[in-house]
Amino acid sequence: MTVLNTASRVIPAALYQRERWRNGLGWTREILRLPEQGEWQLRLSIAEIEQDAAFSAFPGIERELVLLQGEGLRLRFDDGRVETLLPPYQRLRFAGEAAITGELVDGRTEDFNLMWRRDALQAELLHRPLVGSMLFFTEPDVAWAIHLLAGQAEFEGGTLPPMAAGDTAWLGAGQRQRFALNGGGELLAIRVSRAVAWSSCSPGKRSAPGVSASAA
Repeated sequence: MTVLNTASRVIPAALYQRERWRNGLGWTREILRLPEQGEWQLRLSIAEIEQDAAFSAFPGIERELVLLQGEGLRLRFDDGRVETLLPPYQRLRFAGEAAITGELVDGRTEDFNLMWRRDALQAELLHRPLVGSMLFFTEPDVAWAIHLLAGQAEFEGGTLPPMAAGDTAWLGAGQRQRFALNGGGELLAIRVSRAVAWSSCSPGKRSAPGVSASAA
């Protein structure tokens, strides 16, 4: 058993755990952490950034940030690199060790924050429209997290509760299983696997087997 085998469920947005940053410059709404106790290997959250602020360092962690709301977030790295996330839903992957200052382009932002321990897991984030039906396949070493950005959706056969905008579903690894998500809107789909699963692939050329979409 691994963190990938955590039971499937839908996490309503109203149940996200909201806490103030230690520096007082923003808030974090934690969606999911695995395992729930001790040192986590996977964490999903939403950062509410209210002022320009330095990011915390996370050694051994890979991160991907997606702009959910606001006019933009500028990420200034200590090596001189500057990246700006702009609406709608621009995203950036970077190492958790990097020293970064976040600067607001024009007012507060909300940002989806995906973090995973690189020696244990590999994560691949996809941004997709939901039109009709989208299929997700879990396997012994493959799980999915689905964050519904907009719209409404429900799982075929009532295998899990329906989803509203802002909710997140976790589809745990196990025997190969098909999940059909029906509805309309937009989502982030995150394929999570053991680190060895992608050992021969370069970050810029990975495919994401196990998901398909078709219009109903």
